[in-house]
Amino acid sequence: MFQSVTSQLPMLIRIISILIIFILFDTYAFQAVKTITYGLTPSARKITFLTYWILSAVFYVLFVLTITGQFVNAGRTFIVFTTGLFFALVLGKIFMVIPLLVEDIYRILNKVYTLLFSSSSDAGVDSRFFVSRKKFISQVSAGIGGLTIAGLSYGVMKGAHDYKLHKVNVGLKKLPDSFDGIRIGHISDIHSGSFWDIKAVEKGIKLLMAQKPDIIFFTGDLVNNIADEMTDDYIRLFSQVKAPMGVYSCLGNHDYGDYYSWPDKHTDLPFAGTKSSKEHMSPLQAANLDSLIDVHKQMGWDLLMNEHRILERGEDKIAILGIENFGAKGRFPKYGKMANAHEGTENIGTKLLLSHDPSHWEYEVQKKYSDISIMFSGHTHGAQFGIETANFKWSPVKYMYKQWAGLYQNEDQFLYVNRGFGYLGYPGRLGIRPEISILTLQKA
Repeated sequence: MFQSVTSQLPMLIRIISILIIFILFDTYAFQAVKTITYGLTPSARKITFLTYWILSAVFYVLFVLTITGQFVNAGRTFIVFTTGLFFALVLGKIFMVIPLLVEDIYRILNKVYTLLFSSSSDAGVDSRFFVSRKKFISQVSAGIGGLTIAGLSYGVMKGAHDYKLHKVNVGLKKLPDSFDGIRIGHISDIHSGSFWDIKAVEKGIKLLMAQKPDIIFFTGDLVNNIADEMTDDYIRLFSQVKAPMGVYSCLGNHDYGDYYSWPDKHTDLPFAGTKSSKEHMSPLQAANLDSLIDVHKQMGWDLLMNEHRILERGEDKIAILGIENFGAKGRFPKYGKMANAHEGTENIGTKLLLSHDPSHWEYEVQKKYSDISIMFSGHTHGAQFGIETANFKWSPVKYMYKQWAGLYQNEDQFLYVNRGFGYLGYPGRLGIRPEISILTLQKA
């Protein structure tokens, strides 16, 4: 028993330390609540204070239960809504504290300046101004926090499955005449382990199929971690994704199970390595990858593992290449082998590449494979948060990925980055909607 407690001591210390930080954070944010409720009756203030600390207590409980793995066997809907509430409370309070912090820093600097440089006759001149400004800042702070929580809640309830259709025309110089006008449906980052409403997901599938694409590409991250996330119901649903010229897919970084704690795994993750995807895996993890590959087969999708397929129309040919995950940013794995996929396609003018991570385009494709006509990617999700209008788009993910959403061009080469069909972590989307894209290839 003593050994059991001792082995868990580091986690207990970590949990207690983080909880102390959260409580101090909440206590600081609570000053805004106290300020803006000065004019309320004592009973109204008491109810407001109680509500604030009840929500905070719920947050603490969710945090402890999550970090100790108590939600592993909970239902998907419960996990999604608790995760959504967790994100909403965390970000809401962070944005709530920012104006308070700026105001307090200003007041401290102003106080120091007054003590050092102002005469005694100046002291206290701005006291009423500071009081009124403090109340105004507190109101702004509470408003920002409330809007953040409301927005993120909306992102879960509505935004998660508010699918948007993107139609794009791409002109390729070497496109054969018989393939001129071919329509490609493109989806990416399904992350089936995050789904909680199969009926809503079905609407996205129907929207894709209603476009009647000639061919469909899926560019990785079918699951979050394990193959079992693709339950029989979701396998049946995504088996409806069909096209006359086939459905082709590749793997994303989450499909390998590298982020899952496999009970028989004792080696570190080779994120920066270039070994084969199975070389570092334990038997259970390798079996999981085999199961995931089989899921693609069950759905009728042609999974390309560093290989290619050649499509023919009469005398004309185009090549579809697909590689395993290859990430040039962060510590994402480089399992993809372009040389293997490219071999045998040298004499085909138009090559379409499926590669999950868009950073691969500038890192290797542009430098070594200038004959790749267009690369299809996903991975970024558009951060699931941002602003996007007809003439403007912004997301925090742009500061990590130069190419993060939509069509990009470098001379005669193109890259299309899909914003993702599903969601991961935060179980919703705000501003950046889940995407179904239809790309029409035209002879330039």
